[in-house]
Amino acid sequence: MICLILASGFFSSSETALFYLSHDELRGLRNGNPAEQMAAALLREPDRLLTAILFWNLVINLAYFALNVVFVQYLVSQGRAGAAGVYSIGCLLAIIVLGEVLPKSLAVVARLRLASLVSWPLAVVVRVVDPIVPPLNRVTRMIRRTIWPHIHREPALRAEDLERAVETSKLGADVARQERQVLHNILDLSEISVEEVMRPRGTYFSQPAPVHLDDLNRDVPGDYVLIVQQGTDEVESAVSLSSFVDVPKTNLHEAAEDVVFVPWCSSLAYTLQLLRDQFCSVAAVVNEYGESIGIVTYEDIIDTVLTPTPSRAKRLLQREPVLEIAPSRYHVEGITTLRYLSKRLDLDYEPESEGVVTLAGLLHEELERIPIVGDECRWQGLSIKVIDAPRPGQLKVLIVQTDQQ
Repeated sequence: MICLILASGFFSSSETALFYLSHDELRGLRNGNPAEQMAAALLREPDRLLTAILFWNLVINLAYFALNVVFVQYLVSQGRAGAAGVYSIGCLLAIIVLGEVLPKSLAVVARLRLASLVSWPLAVVVRVVDPIVPPLNRVTRMIRRTIWPHIHREPALRAEDLERAVETSKLGADVARQERQVLHNILDLSEISVEEVMRPRGTYFSQPAPVHLDDLNRDVPGDYVLIVQQGTDEVESAVSLSSFVDVPKTNLHEAAEDVVFVPWCSSLAYTLQLLRDQFCSVAAVVNEYGESIGIVTYEDIIDTVLTPTPSRAKRLLQREPVLEIAPSRYHVEGITTLRYLSKRLDLDYEPESEGVVTLAGLLHEELERIPIVGDECRWQGLSIKVIDAPRPGQLKVLIVQTDQQ
């Protein structure tokens, strides 16, 4: 029974230690020693891990109380009913304190250390439980259909319904303006494509391995160094410079973490969920041919949520991309998204799922060629004229508000 108490404490502390880890701590484990990497790998399938822990904890507790009943019956048969009662209460307190309360309390304090210690034993017990999980799921499904046959899934709420609820409910009236804006930004994540937020290829530092500190003498845009395949621009991994307390002089690529890959048309909500599930910081954005066309970082998405008027161009340029030079006249950078431009100029604009994203893309579509200085077009009551085109893909335009549509 002492062994069973220790086993119960092991699973209780393991559950608390692993599931109490923060997202940043899990990202750190992914780049640690093999035991730490195994802990992060187990948490990539949290349902599978939790099922195994709860299964073994249940088996251990049942065995513990079964032995307790056998010994109590023995004491009663020997005419020691009082001792049997005291023994039963003592066993119950022991399993609660030593098998649950104390291990969980210690696990909260030493979760990082404990996570690496229990990772390999947990990996073994999870594999042992795997073969019996499908039959258990079938039994659960059969019982649910037999006892509760008329339970139906509730229809999912659309993002527009939630936005309307925020605007019209008492909560929407009481919450401060900034907090309402954050709620709207969160709901908009399902509507904004990753292409609108990504850092295009060429706006981040990338280099094939090996990467040394001397390679970073010039200014590095952003906090990440992207490791690419030799002779290509295809992203393989990412090095977070902000994660270093002391940046090593050589072999920075050894601290690189994996990236996830998402198509250019993915929503930010899906990308954020994928980053959190895989404990990654960077998503590589690929086009329909599988080529890397940019990256989006975890911090970019959080900035999109917390900033009242999020702008990719503002993050890349470190300044306002729409400058008012005179009443109704603006200098605008080509990488500015049409969504941000519309908000900045108070235009009634609804992005299309298959439409262009940036001002430069709009010019390419309207002109059907690469824009040059002097090209003009009209859009949403705006007169747009190219005033600077230092190289393909980089534009500055003059926008004049003439009328509204």
